[in-house]
This record gives sequence, structure tokens and C-alpha cells, in this order.
Amino acid sequence: MSEWHPLAEAEALEDGQVVALSVGGLSFLLVRSEGNIHAIADQCSHAHQKLACGMVRFGWIACPAHGARFLLETGEPLNPPATEAIATYPVRTRDGVTEVCLATEG
Repeated sequence: MSEWHPLAEAEALEDGQVVALSVGGLSFLLVRSEGNIHAIADQCSHAHQKLACGMVRFGWIACPAHGARFLLETGEPLNPPATEAIATYPVRTRDGVTEVCLATEG
């Protein structure tokens, strides 16, 4: 089962902007890049550092600790030292509001 959570007005996020959020105890980032909005885990899979201060460019975010980059769409790492993907979450816009889908047990 899954549940959609309203987060922000879709137009409130500017390109390259990263917003750290927490819903139901899950911390994640809402990121706009190249006109698309993505929801990703706020933790590098290599160094377990927060990605909130990472540089966003061309559909990826870079870890500020060691420079590992991750695709915002899939979470896949683009370069070492990261070798494992980060979590991504479905995002949609309904009635001008950005929503994220978080899986729930049951």
C-alpha cells in the first residue's frame, strides 16, 4: 500500500533548489532540476553524509563530502566513490501541489 503526501506548491521550487523534508519519520529531499521535480533520500550511499547541501546540475546531485554524483531520476551513482544507488520516491503534481508517494506496510 502507498500513501501520497502533499509537500509544496509546485511553482515554489526553483530550478536547482533542494529542500530537506521529513514525512512520517522519513527524511528526504525535494529537488527541481531541468524543470523536473524529484524526491530522493537525503543520504549518500558511500559516506552516509547528507546530500542537502550538494550541487545540483544536469539531472544529478553531488555529495558534498566526496563528490559522488547520483542521478535524480533513478538514484544510480554516476562516479566513485559511490557504488550503490540512493532511494528515490515517486512524485506527482496535482492541482498545483507537489506530492510524494511513500510506501507503507500492510
